[in-house]
Amino acid sequence: MKKYAVYILAVFVSLSACSSNEEGQKASQKKYEEVTLSVEEMEKKSPLRFLKVTGVDKKNLLGQTVIKGKITNKAKMVTFKDIDVQLSFYSKTGTLLMEDQEVIYDEVAPGSNIGFKSKYFSPKGTDSVAMKILSAKF
Repeated sequence: MKKYAVYILAVFVSLSACSSNEEGQKASQKKYEEVTLSVEEMEKKSPLRFLKVTGVDKKNLLGQTVIKGKITNKAKMVTFKDIDVQLSFYSKTGTLLMEDQEVIYDEVAPGSNIGFKSKYFSPKGTDSVAMKILSAKF
């Protein structure tokens, strides 16, 4: 009789342990989903923290300033699109000569980059061009 009681007790303990383990897995999965959602929300709220623009400029034979740029997305989950880039044209002394905005109608997946190319008739005396991201959609 004691033998059967021990077996019944062992079965009962193992069944209760399995159910608590399943509950623990469900709870950890829920926490993971909450953290994942919060990371995604954070990336959506501040795209400027995760997007970076770099590039070079040169003059072509027609006298236009050709700008070749690259936009990098450092986000882990959000794909950004329709990125608004501000272009600032400066003289040798650092004086701002002209500003313009251009929207890059392309998507940048998480952890990747895209290239773009623009041509401008820049103001006389332009020595350099600075680029800055103003906004992006997701």
